[in-house]
Amino acid sequence: MADAEPTDDRLRLLIERVERLEEEKKGIADDIRDVYAEGKAVGYDAKIMRQVVRLRKMQPDDRREMETVLEVYKAALGLA
Repeated sequence: MADAEPTDDRLRLLIERVERLEEEKKGIADDIRDVYAEGKAVGYDAKIMRQVVRLRKMQPDDRREMETVLEVYKAALGLA
């Protein structure tokens, strides 16, 4: 069973890497939450800030298509 030990070590190292990355992810999520709180503290709407971030991630064509469909839906519901 000599081959199992290196495999066990490799698995342990992989698990430890995932755990470290999960911890970093939590720290980054906390930092992001702090930035939104800072924006809110100076008068910005955190919910709108989140929407702008989401929109900026989108490709321009996808964003235009989504905005067009949103306008159609709003018009159909009398919100336009």
